[in-house]
Amino acid sequence: MPVVQFEVVWPDGKTEACYSPSSVIKEHFCEGKDYPINEFLAICETALNSASDRVLERFGFACSSAMDQLSVIKVRCSSYEKTPNASVKVTRFID
Repeated sequence: MPVVQFEVVWPDGKTEACYSPSSVIKEHFCEGKDYPINEFLAICETALNSASDRVLERFGFACSSAMDQLSVIKVRCSSYEKTPNASVKVTRFID
C-alpha cells in the first residue's frame, strides 16, 4: 500500500507534511488548490477514513496513523475557526 504525504500550507503560512497510508488521498485533493478550512477538514475526514478502510481490507486492521493524522488536522483546523476566509492550500503530494 503506497504511503503518501500531502503537503499543506495553513492560513498562518506554516507548511506541514500530512500522512496518508494510501494514495486514495490523491483522489480527494488537487495540488495547488486552496480549500476553505471547513471543506478541507471534511475532505480530510472522508479521505483518511477511506485510506484507513483500505488498510483494514488489506491487512485486517484499521490504520491508527491515519486516525492520528486526522486528529492533528482537526485540532489545527479548530485553531483557525475565527480567522476570516481561512483556507488551506494543498501544495504537493510526496510519494
